Amino acid sequence: MDGMSEPVTVTIARRVSVERRDEMVAWMQAGIRLASEFPGFLGAGWVRPSPDSDQWHLLYRFDSHETLGRWDNSRQRGWWLGAGEPFVEETRIERRTGIEGWFDPPSTYDVEQVSGVASPPPRWKQTITIFLMFYPVSLLANWLIGPLVAEWTLPLKVLGVMVVTLPFMTYFGLPWITRNMEWFLHGRPAPWRR
Repeated sequence: MDGMSEPVTVTIARRVSVERRDEMVAWMQAGIRLASEFPGFLGAGWVRPSPDSDQWHLLYRFDSHETLGRWDNSRQRGWWLGAGEPFVEETRIERRTGIEGWFDPPSTYDVEQVSGVASPPPRWKQTITIFLMFYPVSLLANWLIGPLVAEWTLPLKVLGVMVVTLPFMTYFGLPWITRNMEWFLHGRPAPWRR
């Protein structure tokens, strides 16, 4: 799998006058509705640090860089951005793939989301999904690498296995299992039962 087929989450920080809150909400809802019409759109929402903050953080996710690029370069997005120019100032854009977001520091936000946007899966489902990939990969790595490092001390053996498994899990294993277990994570029927 190449990096182009991984889901991509985009976060955009924008500054808007507090007095223009209603316009901002309507503008964001319109943008999310437009994006949702594009193939590969996985969801969107927004957060604010507090009700009286002028900072807004829009988050949206597409299933690949390619589908995100279609949205980014679309006439619809261009029109939508133009409609917000009189009152919206863009301050920062970040694009993330894989599990990068897991390492963000915890924060508390007042969250306003568009209805119908999927919430994160329960942690127990995330745990099962990670286990389904981590256990066989760890077992295989220990079986393959074990004979090569048999004379090493336990901490060095563990380190050797981790050096091999972590990059694989980050770039291939976890994106693959997350994509293939999406139905389970979000409570949908299994693909073979549809």
